[in-house]
Amino acid sequence: MSKHSHNKRKSGKGVKRPSKNSCPKTFSGKLTVTAGGFGFLAMEAGDEPDVFIPPQYIAGALDGDTVKVELLEERGRRISRTGRTRGPAAKVVAIQERGRKTVVGELLAGRKVRPLNKKLPDLTVKGSLGDASKGDWVNLELPLPPKTVNAPIPPASLIESLGKAGTVASDLAAVIAEYNLPPPYSESQNEAAAAIRQDDSVNRVDLTSLFCVTIDPEDAKDFDDSVSIRDGEKTGEVELGVHIADVSAWIQPGSEWDALALRRAFTAYIPGNTLPMLSKSLTKLASLTTGADSFAHTVLLTIDSSTGEVLKSKRCFSKIRITARLTFDETQSAIDGDPPAGWSGKLRDKISGIYELTRKMRDYRAKTEQFIELATTEIRVICDDESKEILGISRKKQTEADKLVEECMLAANVEVAKELERRNLPGIFRIHPEPDEEKLLEFSMLMEKTFGLFTGDLSNRSVCNEFLASLPDDHTKPVILDAFLRSLMRASYIEEPALHFGLGKTRYSHFTSPIRRYPDLAVHQQLRAADARREIRGKQKMGNIAKTCSERESIVDQAYYAANDRLKLHYIRQMKLDGSMSLLEGVVRDLSNSGLRVDIPEMGIQGFLPVEYLSGKFKKRGDALVALSGHDKFERGDFIFLQLDRIDMIRGAALFKLAGMQI
Repeated sequence: MSKHSHNKRKSGKGVKRPSKNSCPKTFSGKLTVTAGGFGFLAMEAGDEPDVFIPPQYIAGALDGDTVKVELLEERGRRISRTGRTRGPAAKVVAIQERGRKTVVGELLAGRKVRPLNKKLPDLTVKGSLGDASKGDWVNLELPLPPKTVNAPIPPASLIESLGKAGTVASDLAAVIAEYNLPPPYSESQNEAAAAIRQDDSVNRVDLTSLFCVTIDPEDAKDFDDSVSIRDGEKTGEVELGVHIADVSAWIQPGSEWDALALRRAFTAYIPGNTLPMLSKSLTKLASLTTGADSFAHTVLLTIDSSTGEVLKSKRCFSKIRITARLTFDETQSAIDGDPPAGWSGKLRDKISGIYELTRKMRDYRAKTEQFIELATTEIRVICDDESKEILGISRKKQTEADKLVEECMLAANVEVAKELERRNLPGIFRIHPEPDEEKLLEFSMLMEKTFGLFTGDLSNRSVCNEFLASLPDDHTKPVILDAFLRSLMRASYIEEPALHFGLGKTRYSHFTSPIRRYPDLAVHQQLRAADARREIRGKQKMGNIAKTCSERESIVDQAYYAANDRLKLHYIRQMKLDGSMSLLEGVVRDLSNSGLRVDIPEMGIQGFLPVEYLSGKFKKRGDALVALSGHDKFERGDFIFLQLDRIDMIRGAALFKLAGMQI
């Protein structure tokens, strides 16, 4: 499953629904607000529908606030379009705590501020504006919530101006401030980190005789995983080595550097602003270096060479030597039968052996675990970190080289999870809950009504794969895949093993990326402490870390999407200005009396075609936008050619018109 999978609306811990006989019918929880203004409180029980807060009853509460709500008197049961009973409706009667202290938005006329986050309402600003002027991004400090419900949100105070909205540098600064991403490490911190003494209190196995390679993107700056292959002890067995940078040798639990890493929890790959989890000097110390001895944390897997089944594994702290640094592109060329000219015969043989082995491992998993096979294209903006110049759009599809590395990492992650459970060590596990029945039903109805596709029971992974494999390879496929991802739950971290629906696993941890993910580092630290017979973190502590990492991952993902989408608007505006933009292919995603919401699969963006941009008058009838005179109509799933009309940077939206239409 893609790490960028969308999920059900849930924020924080759920609330327990009071019994019908309880009086008054009030309870508290964390509010989630949609971009359309609807509110929800998640229930503790997974099979209970969320509590619904109509827009008129949100009473000035903001997305993420902790609120007290009171159930509304039921006037007949709320029935969804799938026929299921929806959750109860309630109204906010008190805002107990703001979920955020600051808001970033664009300063408009009349001291109004339009937040970058589309879930938030417009605000006003009080006091001095300093050097801020209309059109600037500003960072505001929110006041305490009003004591009286339905009172207007009090004016906020200006903290700082972040520069003119609509410039790449300022837009990126606004995203980073809105999501409160920690700044890069300072030079003094980098200098201090370079002096950290390594802890080598564990026994290391000398594996420098292995032929180890790293496989990374061309522009990779850190190297935290390597693979090797050699004959097993028995005929018909192969030993696959997965060697991970031993970051725990430099970062001790509870240390200053550990706290700084946990505060970030993940490297944030914001276009034009990579914000690493570790300082660059620490990354350099821990990275696996070509041609030099490196300290690693290794999982050696014994695999049946004919079936691809993992028979057993052994984990150890090790010393390795990277023989070659490879890129995904050149590895793919070798898989395709055209290895780079400089490759030795031994290197070609090793990569061929690993590829054939991992292909069998994947086939074995497909038969025994029936993981969801989902091939999506990640479309991201390439932006220079220094100049903030947009260099282009990257469309990344998973290749066989990607699958080779993924298979090795998956196998190591599973074996580490098994060891944590076997040794009864409190750990951090990656989970992915079963899909919500309501979401799946809504998706199935959308497929049948809009695309004429019958999904079957998508709670069964093999049925999911049959449906996904049957999709037409045309303009509708990206739209369908995106809708499918939105129907799934979000993967997260907890302190005990549980189902990972997408992978079809019940024991799974993250171990293979400790330079860029804190959950991996925490697992390394726990295993190191256990091996060295030191005090380990307890289950409650690991649970708190897992919760923090899940929350931070969601924030980092949201920031990435916000920045990427914003820069795509800059990119297509730039294309229009320099005359390089041709017609765009669009797919109608949704429609209303105000116009068509369209997907532009080539760019990975959504846009809007206002109804006034259509020829004649139209009205929504059922699931179609129909011309009042003539036979023109638009339905969801329709393929249309579009031209960019303009970019609305205030709302962060692209407005389109039909190709050839004059406005």
